[in-house]
Amino acid sequence: MGSGGRSGSWPLRRVVVEAPATVANLGPGFDSMGMALDLWNRFELTVEDGPPCLDVTIEGEGAGELPADGTHLTVETLLGALRAHGIDAPPAVRLACRNGVPSASGLGSSSTAIVAGLVLAEAVRLSSDAGRPARAHEIDLEHVLSEAVELEGHGDNVTPAVLGGLQVVYTRGAEYRSRAIPMPPTRVVACVPRYRYLTSQARAALPKTIPHSDAVFNIGHAMLVIEALRNRDDDLLADALHDRLHERYRLPSIPGAEAARAAAYAEGAIAVCLAGAGPGLVAFSRIGHDAIGLAMVAAFAEAGLTARHWVLPVSGAGVRITVE
Repeated sequence: MGSGGRSGSWPLRRVVVEAPATVANLGPGFDSMGMALDLWNRFELTVEDGPPCLDVTIEGEGAGELPADGTHLTVETLLGALRAHGIDAPPAVRLACRNGVPSASGLGSSSTAIVAGLVLAEAVRLSSDAGRPARAHEIDLEHVLSEAVELEGHGDNVTPAVLGGLQVVYTRGAEYRSRAIPMPPTRVVACVPRYRYLTSQARAALPKTIPHSDAVFNIGHAMLVIEALRNRDDDLLADALHDRLHERYRLPSIPGAEAARAAAYAEGAIAVCLAGAGPGLVAFSRIGHDAIGLAMVAAFAEAGLTARHWVLPVSGAGVRITVE
């Protein structure tokens, strides 16, 4: 698996990276807000000096569906990052994935894979340079985040995946920045239908231009979403979590999504938004979470789609790393 670059004796043997699900946009915060949820993907990398091999195993979400070879997104990201640093890949690479985050759901599963690949590459690089296993605290998460944003093209999913919590992302010139927004403990209902709705399709559904009034609407509402979440102001959240930039164009493309949103409100949800670009939905509530989730699942079923729901706390923790 070598690439002709700088190699090492591979003092590092095992790295475990755990990355949380994320929900981006949060209604009006298009491409600029996201938060981490307490649902995790786990990636365990084992490297060896033995005969060349690449072994990928997947348990849980995506097993039997996601690629279990060199085209796995974490493997591609890992090997690409090592090449960028001029480092040969270890001869024998084994990646064991245990997924809790459903793929193609709007809950940031691809972001977990990218973040994991970049963290794993940093652990391999640091270990190769030092001649000993890297320590978790030596991995520069800001650097990882910068690379992840470059790969993703925007930071609303990868930032909370790396840093946790509620994050607002922005740029200053060519520089990428983020700001964590403290918020009290909060639980949401995530409901995901089994429906193939790729990010590329979701992007293609958006208009090339938007009315000035829609831009103004979203600016004000996005600011108020932050204020509502920070202060646990449910009445304000109900007013603020509305969007004119993307949801009106995407929801009609997802069978049952509009009915599922209405069902969540009928069961007492405070506010409902698309999970990222969809097809999942996220409902905010203080009580009755399972009833809200079941109502959304039933609405998707009426439209012919199988769906599942999770009741998830917002996670204050981002990526977790263990190196041996």
